[in-house]
Amino acid sequence: MDDTEKDSQQHTDSAPEVGEDAATSVGPSSPPPAMTEEERQELQEDLVKVEDEIQTLSQVLAAKERQLADIKRKLGITPLNELKQNISKTWQDVTTSTAYRRTSETLSQASLKASAAFSNVGSAITRKLEDVR
Repeated sequence: MDDTEKDSQQHTDSAPEVGEDAATSVGPSSPPPAMTEEERQELQEDLVKVEDEIQTLSQVLAAKERQLADIKRKLGITPLNELKQNISKTWQDVTTSTAYRRTSETLSQASLKASAAFSNVGSAITRKLEDVR
């Protein structure tokens, strides 16, 4: 592997990882030449404000998730109950679907025809056995 290939592998993804602070991942770089110091300062303040909002929203979400779990616990809703309800709802959706009804009707008709055919074969075998005696 030559030096250019090594360099391209070392400089792969510079996007911040999930949970990584955007300000620390960028590092201290000089502002673009077209940006004034005032614009840079304003963007820096916006960055801090957005990060604070994200932190607040994360805390609110965590509190809401705890509240949800507490309400479910008080109502006696367990993960197993939820799973049972989801399976029941899904089964109900399947059984009321047009495709299921058509398939069920087709299989029912096929079952009746198969039963009649087996009955006829049984009768024929019985007659043959009686003829042999």
